[in-house]
Amino acid sequence: MPAILNAHQLGRLIDRTIDHIGDEYTEPLHGIRLDADATHLYAVASDRHTLAAARYRHHGLDSRHFACTIPAASLRLLREWAGAQPGSDDVTLTLETTRLRFAAPAGDLRIVIDPDLFFPDWRGVLRGVLDQTRADDAEVFPVVDARLLARFQSADDRVRVRATGDFEALLVVGQDFLGAQMPRRNRRPGLATDEPETPQQFATSWQQTLAGSTPAPMTTLATLATGDSHEVTKDIGETVGALLRQAVRSSSDLCNAGDDPKALAAHAMAGINAWSAYRFLDALYNADPLFAAKVVAEVAGELDSGEIGAFAFDAAEQAGHNPRQWQAESEAAATEAATR
Repeated sequence: MPAILNAHQLGRLIDRTIDHIGDEYTEPLHGIRLDADATHLYAVASDRHTLAAARYRHHGLDSRHFACTIPAASLRLLREWAGAQPGSDDVTLTLETTRLRFAAPAGDLRIVIDPDLFFPDWRGVLRGVLDQTRADDAEVFPVVDARLLARFQSADDRVRVRATGDFEALLVVGQDFLGAQMPRRNRRPGLATDEPETPQQFATSWQQTLAGSTPAPMTTLATLATGDSHEVTKDIGETVGALLRQAVRSSSDLCNAGDDPKALAAHAMAGINAWSAYRFLDALYNADPLFAAKVVAEVAGELDSGEIGAFAFDAAEQAGHNPRQWQAESEAAATEAATR
């Protein structure tokens, strides 16, 4: 059975690894490696200095595992094709000797591949990075190329990083993602040989600047928020907390609302909406954390604008509904209630 996953997952596999592909002068690495085993489909890319491996659980594969490299020249076409499919539609990947076939309900795409193109043992490399240990007395202070580190920005909305030595690969871990980056071995070009290299040396070089200050934890900066701001948070964690808090609070208010039918309806609707929004956001986050964070930020801006009524009206029309009829029905109901 070929490997099957949905179109959204295929697109994310590409997005999470494409920044790590090697240049055209390193042919084996000039593309993304798709590798399927019994449980997962992996996308792997490396530019020799960084390595990224993302995975999704596929719907099934027989004992014939496959691996092939999608050439860099074909990645844009593949990404556009995946993006044009409904995200929930299944895409079936089948290796056909010199082509990899992507089959979806809306159409097929075949990418020419070189079945004999070498690709390094990425599993072995990542296993080596995971197995790295650090001596208890070792002071780890590696030099990291920030431009290469930026290539992990599409890996996840948050990642864990571990360093075990000044010249050992850094481990980068996200949800269904493993990556590594080699530190730099050389100093900045053209600088004197007395450039600080250890934390103690940097502390000495900054001693005059920091003299007289009292050591304080970074968390003190968080206390600057007064809580009086009416801006909607753009942080996905805070948004989740606010939705769950509203759902719990609405349930409590519903129990204490007495016999007022309007209050009962308002508290029930507030709880229903908060819980529904939480479940939808949780599902979106599990499908695509980066996209979920983007949506939360966009919604915060829309709420802060105070024009959600206009946004909802336009969205209803675009969805094929008749918001003017809804308004008329609401006004008629209000008029009828007032005349009773």
